[in-house]
Amino acid sequence: MAFLNEADRLKAVDRANVLLDLSRPENSAEHSWHVALWALVFGGSDRAIAMLLLHDLVEIDAGDHPIHLGHDPDLLAMTEARAAERIMGLSADGQALLALWCEFDAGETQDAAIAKRIDHGQPLFQVLMAAAPLPDHVDIARANLSGGRAARLRHEWPELIDAAEAMLAHEPLPGSDLVRRLLFLAEADQLKSVYRANRLIDDSRAENSAEHSWHLALYALILADQAGAGVNIGRVIRMLLIHDLVEIDVGDVPLHSAQGQAHGSAEIQAAEAQAARRIFGMLPAGQGAELLALWQEFEAAESPDAVFAKALDRAQPVMQNLRSGGAGWVDYGVSLADIEARVGTKVSRGAPALWAHLHHELRDHFNQR
Repeated sequence: MAFLNEADRLKAVDRANVLLDLSRPENSAEHSWHVALWALVFGGSDRAIAMLLLHDLVEIDAGDHPIHLGHDPDLLAMTEARAAERIMGLSADGQALLALWCEFDAGETQDAAIAKRIDHGQPLFQVLMAAAPLPDHVDIARANLSGGRAARLRHEWPELIDAAEAMLAHEPLPGSDLVRRLLFLAEADQLKSVYRANRLIDDSRAENSAEHSWHLALYALILADQAGAGVNIGRVIRMLLIHDLVEIDVGDVPLHSAQGQAHGSAEIQAAEAQAARRIFGMLPAGQGAELLALWQEFEAAESPDAVFAKALDRAQPVMQNLRSGGAGWVDYGVSLADIEARVGTKVSRGAPALWAHLHHELRDHFNQR
């Protein structure tokens, strides 16, 4: 939990890229969620997705270093390596996490090469798929394609570069499965503007649903040993990466809102189902149907994978509130009994030891109020 709480700080690291609606800078937690979603959509392995969940955690200490600005590569490599050792070392599985981060950083294995390819491709389309791309950002993207780190994608992923160059030339995109995936991923960017009731641990602002989805996927990776028999952690992570995409249309419905009746109501369920059909329907038919079924499995919460995913989805906001002073609970007048009823049953079903840990902290928190 110390590692997962420290990871929350990545939500405060801004990048040079901006959201597709140009409203604000993208942060590194949102970026990590988005590239993990890219990996899911473009056939990346569970291992490649795990690398992308972890890859930017070092920016908590080292910050973001935009490709168009000069920096000392040796100094940056040393700073990031030290950051990786410190941050991964907070986890009981620190050595395994550090090895995975180092594998990504080296970019030599097949999984790492795919993860790097996606990490270098996503920022291009974060610029080019905006309704009115910023001219200076377009110039950076063009330079990156011609001689920067994305230039190698001409050989590694030529279809992607063809799409990027068509956008730069203001040419219509061809109808293809790749373009349908890019349009889906651009639509997903809107999740970064859906804000939730709970706040960041530093209490600086509300958490958004893209950050929440990244953090939950990281929870699954780190707390895999809390899962029951038969749980496939890779499938759980994939569920959690897509589980809140319906909020693009429906918005966030706080668990403790309207005396607990709004969340999970028939009306909300119908709206979310309609949103899921629209959003996943943007993908090529077979893939869209597959992800819709995965989302429906999560919602039903009957399979071992979905039960564990739901447990984490309930647990993460509890920890956020505990570490941020419970501001979200105060806003909604939430009691310990409310949390036990609405959260405890879900968490204890999928991760009983995790619920025991949280329940102990919850009792301490509410006894001190």
